[in-house]
Amino acid sequence: MSARQGRLPFPEAPLKRRLALALSTALALGAVAAPLAAAVPAQAVVAPAPGAPDAKALAESLAGLPDGDATAALVRVGGKGGSWHGTAGVRDLRGGAKALEHARFRAGSTTKVVTAATVLRLAAAGEVDLDAPVQRYLPGLFDGTAFRQPISVRQLLNHTSGIQPADGWGDAFADQYAHRFDVVTPTQVAALALAKGPAFAPGTRQQYLNINYTLLGLLVEKVTGDSYAQAAARLVLRPAGVRHTYFPGTDGRIHGPHNRGYQLVDGEFVDVTEWVQADRSAAGDMISTTADLERLLTALFRGRIVPEPQLEEMFTPPAGLDDATMSAGLQKIEIGGRVYWGKSGSRYGYGTGIAADRELTRTLVYSVNSTDAKGENMNPVAQRIVMASARNAD
Repeated sequence: MSARQGRLPFPEAPLKRRLALALSTALALGAVAAPLAAAVPAQAVVAPAPGAPDAKALAESLAGLPDGDATAALVRVGGKGGSWHGTAGVRDLRGGAKALEHARFRAGSTTKVVTAATVLRLAAAGEVDLDAPVQRYLPGLFDGTAFRQPISVRQLLNHTSGIQPADGWGDAFADQYAHRFDVVTPTQVAALALAKGPAFAPGTRQQYLNINYTLLGLLVEKVTGDSYAQAAARLVLRPAGVRHTYFPGTDGRIHGPHNRGYQLVDGEFVDVTEWVQADRSAAGDMISTTADLERLLTALFRGRIVPEPQLEEMFTPPAGLDDATMSAGLQKIEIGGRVYWGKSGSRYGYGTGIAADRELTRTLVYSVNSTDAKGENMNPVAQRIVMASARNAD
């Protein structure tokens, strides 16, 4: 299918007109009512209590969808003060039906939380040594490369390995879209990256890259003898009680109920829902729901998945490095004077985020059907959600 074939059938209509068309269709179908009420067919909190989420601020963060920044958004805020769930936008721009609250979506790099937990479970069982060089577990991949210094498993987990990213189809959307159904294996990606040699000595810098977790996925397969998807399900997903999360591999579809994803390109919405992401594997291939990610986050922070002392790896960025905020699978974030640990993920058409403080006083999971994936700045809708989630009700 060409890029042109994948676009919606109103290319000559200006952006504002297309958005108005989507909104008017949604209104006719009952998907959107008054601006604020429409944004939040939510299960609002139980009566406001000390520490309860700010329902008004959260509702306002979703107002006006669909727009040029996102076509839909799903939000779950929880914690000790109460909970709030909100859904806004449309299931797809063609029909304008109301967005599905329990939709599945591409979770992007939040997959890394599962990968880190899987490796740490193996470490707790004595099957993986975090201080051992990854070359011990995957010797064949490093043969003939310029890597002379050992890279520890921990350095893969906290992005201090010094491995360079693999060259893909380029940064241009058109190039990536043209190859969206091509299958590239994690082993092929790893070989391309390792052939470039190190960017810096292991442990001397932190550089967030997918390749670190692609290698961890291969390590999991080597140690367990299972596929990454099987090992992650056995060690993390099932113990967390998630029910609708899976790894699609070479299947470009999202199975089950889902809201379609779009990328805004030159004033046109391009449908990017179907896309093979097998090369992302343990770095960003997961499909999930907000309810599943909330269960995962809660179980993980309560120590039900990874035991101590291995769990502490997820809350410990490498010491002695300037501006190092990434730990094993998570990132340290400060909002309103409070420290959160979370992870975001971005695929074309889908942006995801999870976060909580260590005590689970406040938790956040969101999925935004963003139209600006791969942009340099945070999606405006996601940014509003994050800021609103940190506020308490008056």
